[in-house]
Amino acid sequence: MRLAMFTDVALRVLMCLAAARDDLLTTRRVAEVIGVPYTHTAKAVARLQHLGLVEARRGRGGGLSLGAGAPAASMGALVRELEGAGDVVACEGDVPCPLVANCRLRGVLRRAQEAFYASLDPITLADLVTSPSGPTLIGMIGRAPTGTG
Repeated sequence: MRLAMFTDVALRVLMCLAAARDDLLTTRRVAEVIGVPYTHTAKAVARLQHLGLVEARRGRGGGLSLGAGAPAASMGALVRELEGAGDVVACEGDVPCPLVANCRLRGVLRRAQEAFYASLDPITLADLVTSPSGPTLIGMIGRAPTGTG
């Protein structure tokens, strides 16, 4: 199974903010640190704000920080939310699969998808930023920006 780029970006945003701890980072700086275009990062930040996982303060001295419940958030629940309820395969559409009415593959893949999410359920954001990820992110946050953004 492959995650959508949006989900990947959102998870990286959360990891970056978790590593920054109490330091406020701008969306532009987060984009530089995680190596993603600003526009993609801004969309992910907006969705994470809507979910209550990120807080944004505007103006001088503003920036992004984690919402109160973010460190304990289940990665399985978050990935389910970000990925949506779609199937792993597209059985119906412009050219529907001729087996759609009697196919066993769809159910098998749906169970496999749920097993994937279930394996992420006990993992929290706090778990993702333990060593070596957290210290690496802290080092990246502290570096001067290298790109434009």
